[in-house]
Amino acid sequence: MQPPKTAFIAIVGKANVGKSSILNRLLGSKIAIVSSKPQTTRTRIMGVRTTEDNVQLVFTDTPGFHRPRTKLGEKMVQAVSDSIAGVDACLFVAEALDKECNEAELELLKKIKKAKIPTLLAVNKIDTVKDKTDLMARIAYLSSLLDFEAVIPVSAADGNGMDILLDELKKQAFESEHFFPDDTLTDQPERVLASEMIREKMLRLLDKEIPHGAAVSIEKMREREDGSGIVDIDATIYCERETHKGIIIGKGGKMLKKISTFARQDMERFFDCKVNLQVWVKVKEDWRNREGLIHNFGLD
Repeated sequence: MQPPKTAFIAIVGKANVGKSSILNRLLGSKIAIVSSKPQTTRTRIMGVRTTEDNVQLVFTDTPGFHRPRTKLGEKMVQAVSDSIAGVDACLFVAEALDKECNEAELELLKKIKKAKIPTLLAVNKIDTVKDKTDLMARIAYLSSLLDFEAVIPVSAADGNGMDILLDELKKQAFESEHFFPDDTLTDQPERVLASEMIREKMLRLLDKEIPHGAAVSIEKMREREDGSGIVDIDATIYCERETHKGIIIGKGGKMLKKISTFARQDMERFFDCKVNLQVWVKVKEDWRNREGLIHNFGLD
């Protein structure tokens, strides 16, 4: 057995470049929600991968770096800065088909450069590239912005390049006892994972703005004492307007039922048990700018 090694790695980049999808691929299990909408991830999510050669990689998936417009947005951006401050390396994720970095990406790279953190570049979504010369031009441009430890073209969608990425990430590890038991997957409590599964279904099924104005609170999560193995979960979706509440519930409750059904199926797969999920919808106006509510929803 090789001596144990460890590395703490922050996964950073602008919104909607596939950071959460890459984390899920690296872990071999889905712990971070994924959608096509930007700013899906709201808080730092930690994932742990312990490899067969005794290397433990502790990943932090961060919210997309962006210009905040609400207090919640400010906390999301602060979460990125906090993550960079305490890691051994960064994994900067960029899209293959973008031309130039936007202002948020350039600012993020400036922070990384100032902190002198070893950084790897994952150029994601290569499955969407038809002309490889475009990909090479993109890599050349990104490489001119920072002296990356390694540049790895990947596709989180089909897994292409992920083994190479994992090998490069392991090179950042140093000899150290592991900080977590080797079978640890995430630090997220089960209640948080359950709430995120519900929010993911909202992001996928509802119009663009409504899910971003919604938070999910798990009020109860308890296994029945009758030996059936069924877990009862009560959840409340909080939205900002009465009109949004009507859309979330849908005509005759159809949309809420669809959200609940898909979320329950995810929960049963992940928690490996039968789940009885009950979901309600309530209005909390402008909660994204109210410090107390942000704290109550665990988003600070």
